[in-house]
Amino acid sequence: MTKRNKTARLAGLLYLILIISGIINFMYIPSKFIVWEDASKTFENITNSELLFRMGIVSGIITFLVFLLLPLVLYQLLNKVSKVQAKLMVLFALVSIPLSFVNILNKFSILSLIDNSEYLKVLDQTELQTQVMLHLDYFNNGIEISQIFWGLWLFPFGYLVYKSGFLPKLLGILLMAGCFGYLITFFGGFLYSNFHKTTFSTIVGLPASIGEIGICLWLLVMGTNTLNIKKTTVKTA
Repeated sequence: MTKRNKTARLAGLLYLILIISGIINFMYIPSKFIVWEDASKTFENITNSELLFRMGIVSGIITFLVFLLLPLVLYQLLNKVSKVQAKLMVLFALVSIPLSFVNILNKFSILSLIDNSEYLKVLDQTELQTQVMLHLDYFNNGIEISQIFWGLWLFPFGYLVYKSGFLPKLLGILLMAGCFGYLITFFGGFLYSNFHKTTFSTIVGLPASIGEIGICLWLLVMGTNTLNIKKTTVKTA
């Protein structure tokens, strides 16, 4: 196995960990706790399953640590294609890291509220529930801001994949389209409160999902090997 292939497969492994931890952090665990229309139920869910809530925080930390490493590995793989685009890819990805870690503090604040007996003496149950929902809302707002950079890094990344010559051009196109999908999702959600409930919101998010899962699996399984399609000629008498 060549050094380039080893780098590609390491990138694929990191990408796979990122995707799995991201699903746990942003989708699975929140679905077990948050009922946006019911602060009382949300508070009860968190206090009854605090360990799972803490595991959600751990999965978030893993997600952002891996996202810190992934673009650096991809830089080693793709910088010969274009150093400028490779540096932009790393820059856009890394800008989101401090934002994401600061944002996690909202979840630590929730733990402080439910674990600290002093707050229970000062705040009544309704006020505690309101504070918890407020921090969850703050966390979501932080995720929205981070999504700008989760989108921006995909364009130079997709460009590098497209131009590489050893990765599928289609995946490069999907990644570049995914950049605009993230940006449309952010600005659409910011300007129109029900945007995330629309079919259009689902559609614009597809290129990024397909492109990122696709490049993850390609790097992990194929590395930088290209598909060799043998052409056969039919001789006619």
